[in-house]
Amino acid sequence: MLEPDDITLLREYADKGSEAAFAALTERHVNLVYSMALRRTGSPHAAEEITQAVFIVLAKKARSLSSKTVLSGWLYHTTRLTAANFLRGEIRRQQREQEAHMQSTLNEPPVADEAWTQIAPLLEDAMAKLGESDRDALVLRFFENKNLREVGAAIGSNEDAAKRRIYRALEKLRKTLEKRGVRSTTAVIAEAVSAHSVHAAPLALAKSISTIAIAKEVAVVGGSKMALAKGVLKVMAWTKAKTIIIAGVGVLLATGTTVVVAKKIAAPSVTLAWTEDPRSWEINSQVLEKLPAGAFILRPTRFPQSGGGVFTSNRMLEKNYALGDIIDTAYGFGYTRTIFPAGMPTDRFDMLSTVPDGKQRLQEELKKRFHLTAHRETREMDVVLLQVKNPNPPNLKPHAPNDRNASWIGGDHKATVMNYSPQTFFGDIEGHVGQPVHDRTGLKGNYDIELDWKPRHGETDRDAYQRALLEQLGLELVPSRESIEALVVEKVN
Repeated sequence: MLEPDDITLLREYADKGSEAAFAALTERHVNLVYSMALRRTGSPHAAEEITQAVFIVLAKKARSLSSKTVLSGWLYHTTRLTAANFLRGEIRRQQREQEAHMQSTLNEPPVADEAWTQIAPLLEDAMAKLGESDRDALVLRFFENKNLREVGAAIGSNEDAAKRRIYRALEKLRKTLEKRGVRSTTAVIAEAVSAHSVHAAPLALAKSISTIAIAKEVAVVGGSKMALAKGVLKVMAWTKAKTIIIAGVGVLLATGTTVVVAKKIAAPSVTLAWTEDPRSWEINSQVLEKLPAGAFILRPTRFPQSGGGVFTSNRMLEKNYALGDIIDTAYGFGYTRTIFPAGMPTDRFDMLSTVPDGKQRLQEELKKRFHLTAHRETREMDVVLLQVKNPNPPNLKPHAPNDRNASWIGGDHKATVMNYSPQTFFGDIEGHVGQPVHDRTGLKGNYDIELDWKPRHGETDRDAYQRALLEQLGLELVPSRESIEALVVEKVN
């Protein structure tokens, strides 16, 4: 029997007051919250107090959290706010500089991993610079060791989209850490965070949290814990007010209405004047879901230095996309199986849709503005066949049955995959070689895979990738010509 997910337990507590549901949530997430609080303060006592305050906030916010909330990401963000409030408030018991964190006593053996020693004092500040969806994806993947399928389901996308988001988020994290003097690769950062970021909380903490957080009377709760919780609730309310203004005004401006809003909000002497704010186009499924319905925008990009896409059940957002990629979104197809006409525009575009028939509307807009339409048909095309060349390769091994969860760590020209079906990994090959790939390996079951395809002198990335497939995984790509379903894009008058 499957365990109920976080939102099911949260609703059970919010609607029925189920103490068992809240206790299950606490037990599931207490290690994540406690470990982060310990990194921020360096004090086990302070970490326990912060952890209790975070779950008090959860109890009070349970009814208002959306069904699309990624609870582990929400708890991570709330812990950061609570720890910051603790460190600067009058109730703090010890004030410590974050940079001295690793010299504090953590009641555990020193971490041997040199990369983690460098990363740990800077991790939370670096994570705070990420967008909510990026942060949620990294917390799920590397703090909670969820597999890609689970991450995709949690953030409202599929496995491939989750993998792309995680890779981009890791790269952003790497660049932020590099500015603070940590020079490493995304693979090393991912491995260090996955291995060291979460430790077991004290055994009695989860039980005490459940008692405190769901207490019916405030008097039951210690003054410092309640003060922490109230402080964080005020910060959350203030942040939400700003987000609503940003998102609403951003859509008005993006749809072509010239407007400047200057509005006083719930804080003395605070006035915000917004033109179009980039956060209105954040690559974040939860932000996208909160935007007003009925918006449709297709415009030349205003984000030439960044990009990405996010999709929910009936909403779409893409930044700095090539027109060909937008066409593939409109028709639900991959670029490697799309046939484009000559003379395609090379400009890049932003697209936002919160209308129910977004893909149909996008198809109509492409036809109206660019005179482009598309249809599916079977065509003979150049493809590559993926075949087994070496049946005993060094880096493609059947997964030995054990308790190890599936994991996928991607880095710069490197991937380490544990306990996955080869076909899941093979889905990446088509993007790397830029052609349709047909799996002819016949491999079954789950495997452990390691692939490193750093180009040698004079090699292209594709050549290096193809060589690594053969040498490390025993797989060869054989050119072929076959009839496949293709998307044919045509110009119309």
